[in-house]
Order: sequence, then C-alpha cells, then structure tokens
Amino acid sequence: MTIETKYDLSTPYSLSEDQIAYFRENGFIKLKQVLPADVLAFYGSEITRLVKALNTETLPMEQRSTYRKAFLQVMNLWEHSEIVKTFVFSPRLAKIAADLLQVSGTRLYHDQALYKEPGGGITPWHADQYYWPLATDRSVTVWIPFQDTPLEMGPLAFCAKSQHQDFGRALSISDESERQIQASLEAAQFEVIEEPFELGEVSYHLGWTFHRAGQNATEHPRAVMTMIYMDENMRLANPTNQQQVNDWHGWCPGAVIGEVIDTPKNPVLYSSKA
Repeated sequence: MTIETKYDLSTPYSLSEDQIAYFRENGFIKLKQVLPADVLAFYGSEITRLVKALNTETLPMEQRSTYRKAFLQVMNLWEHSEIVKTFVFSPRLAKIAADLLQVSGTRLYHDQALYKEPGGGITPWHADQYYWPLATDRSVTVWIPFQDTPLEMGPLAFCAKSQHQDFGRALSISDESERQIQASLEAAQFEVIEEPFELGEVSYHLGWTFHRAGQNATEHPRAVMTMIYMDENMRLANPTNQQQVNDWHGWCPGAVIGEVIDTPKNPVLYSSKA
C-alpha cells in the first residue's frame, strides 16, 4: 500500500454549505473526485477478489428472482481482509457522511459489495431503511463504483425529495415495490435523477430516499462497493418486520433495543468528539 493511498483515505473532503443544503433537501447527493483512480483500482481489485471468493449465487440468470438478478451481494467484506477494512473504515468517507447527516460522528452499520453482472436485471425501487432497525433517519449509504458507469451499465437513480414520503416504506425490494413505488412517484410528480457516474464520483443517499438502478446491458460487470453509516449515537429500534430482526442479529449482534448500537461490528469511524 502506498503512502498516497493511505493519505487519500484519511484526508478530509470539504463540503460546501450548498452541497449540505442540497442533500438535506433532496435526500441524496453525487460528489465528484472523492477518490482517485489509483485508490479505486487498488481497493477494487481486492474487493473483486473477495466477491468472487465469497459469492454464493450459482443459479443461471434466467432462473433467478428479480432481486437475485439485480446484483451479486456480499456483505461485511471488512471482516475478511485488512485491505478492505482500511477502505471501509476510511475517515474521509465517514466524515462526509457525518457532515451530510449533520451529526457529531458516524459508526458503521455494515458494508456490502453490489456487483451487477453483464445482463443483470434492474434493481427495483425501494428504500433501504425498510431493512434497518434504527431509531431515527440519521443513516446514509455511500455508493462507490470502481469504473465509469454509463446509463447502460445501471447506475443508481434517485427520487429527489422522497425521503419524507410514507408510501412504499413497507415494501421490500421486489417486482411489487417497482410497480407500486413507480406509480406513486409518477402520481406525485417527483423528479427522478438518473445520470452516469464518472470514475471517482460517489453518491450518498439517506435510508428513506427511494432509489433504483437499471439493467446492466454491457459486457462488463458494474462493480460497486457501499458502506452504510449511522449516527454514532444511533439506538436500536424495536424491529417492525422479519428483515429488521435478521439485520439486528446479523449486523448488530448483542445490541439492545433502546440503547446505542455499540458492538464490535459497529465501530465509530469518524467523530468530532475524538
């Protein structure tokens, strides 16, 4: 690992007041030149190696459900590689999350690689926090592609200002969530932002912001790493569905309902109190 690589994961990325205001209003933001190409190549190669090694999907594409066609999903890669742990624990990325959420610090909920294979299907409309037993809305996901991601590769698309809407919050990722949320968004005339991602560009979106992704119509995988951050003072909520129960035991084992989610799997990655 080079000195430059370490530097780029620890040095702060300055956000303007306008950017923070945009995120607060729209529930997401895309930020350019967050990570340089050599850093993405270095960590991306290790993450890709682990996705290939740990992936359990064996069915041909035509036999999979809509969810399983959307991407290969491998979680908590930081527990399998010190290299990936350095990337996931990046203070640079965690501080951006804290600044956008306007909280004193952020801790890790979990990471996940999302690799959309060539010919992979859509990622239906959904809101992530359906799956998370969190007491407040102070949670955010960073979406980091390891290549230029044109529209035909299925970049993430966002519904601006949707983070305050109640419709669709009880839907898991499915054909039904795609139909119902799409219809609701159209009826309410929400704006959908679907744009390519340049190499080095990343996005952050709130847990309740609706988002989706198109098919990967290219011959190359859409390689993406994500980290989910939460307020360092986030408390565990009483789960409202079975998926939240599963997440509690899978990603916050030992956490107690009503108390701060302070477990070995959920370390503080950035804090202004430090």
